[in-house]
Amino acid sequence: MNFKLSVFVLSLALALGSPAARGLAGDSIEGKYLGNVRQLTSSFVKAGEGYFSPDGRTIIYQAVPQGYPFYQIFKQNLPDGQPQRISTGRGRTTCSYFSPDGKHLIYASSHLDPRLSQTEEAERKRQAEDAKSGTRRRYQWDFDPYMDIFEADLDGKNLRQLTNAKGYDAEGAYSPDGKLIAFCSDRDGDPDLYVMNSDGTNIRQLTNAPGYDGGPFISPDGKWVVYRSDRKKESYLQIHVIGIDGQNDVALTDNVGVNWAPYWHPTKPCIIWTGAEHSDPQARPNYDLWLMKYEVRDGKIAPGPITRITDNPAADVLPVFSPDGQQLMWTSNRTADHSSQLFIADFELPE
Repeated sequence: MNFKLSVFVLSLALALGSPAARGLAGDSIEGKYLGNVRQLTSSFVKAGEGYFSPDGRTIIYQAVPQGYPFYQIFKQNLPDGQPQRISTGRGRTTCSYFSPDGKHLIYASSHLDPRLSQTEEAERKRQAEDAKSGTRRRYQWDFDPYMDIFEADLDGKNLRQLTNAKGYDAEGAYSPDGKLIAFCSDRDGDPDLYVMNSDGTNIRQLTNAPGYDGGPFISPDGKWVVYRSDRKKESYLQIHVIGIDGQNDVALTDNVGVNWAPYWHPTKPCIIWTGAEHSDPQARPNYDLWLMKYEVRDGKIAPGPITRITDNPAADVLPVFSPDGQQLMWTSNRTADHSSQLFIADFELPE
């Protein structure tokens, strides 16, 4: 399996969107569901994958700061606070998340890479060469073998390593009661889903299918895990749900496309995700946000009606709900300089 290719086919996602057409069309559907759309970040080379604190007053996200080649983790108060770096300032970082009690946070980082200086220098050199040649590379996520999950206080202090297996450990998120963390690891040879206690103990494997299973989030009732998988076709992702016990795995989407970044609505039986059709090789896929109503039937999650939430010509990805479900935050390059940044809007559920 080519991890760098199959990583959600994100090599397409944030690179897409027509630079010539960034405004909403006059007949856009977004006005039905999104109000008061506004940009949250702007001082970074790029920023995204944001999550709300339990009280909804703060967000945490990853961003590439000026002068450093890799994402770092930042915290920011709403509505207009200043970014505060939480991570160490070195290494690749990703997938931050607040603990449900609001006292801690987790994120994945490669700052313990024994060859970190060489890794940083290689990336700086590549970026300098790209800038000189005018090359604009598509987004690509690396399964860094030195990536592990860490817990820290809200200010980033008292950092504690939760995983230490050889290989990639990342994409972690707490259960609603704070007792568990679901995450992705390739410790068995390819990326699968795992669950561990919030202190890093009692690790157990949830999936073991060929291909990539990742991006897990535990449902509000603690019974299910939603995630993305390319087991149907390499480099094409579908949204799945599996029981917290590893049983009753169901594919919620089934198309020729890339469906990823699923997230639960906190109070209603709905899941939102990022999706794009890839069935027509002559057509440019456009990444938008989609919402599905579901129900539990015969002990399994059953897919229901699907509603398209965004139709901007730019890429809209990585959606998350606020704790009360009244706001939606996502990553988009619908910016003036076409960089990927965080956006937020008031959210109205489809009828």
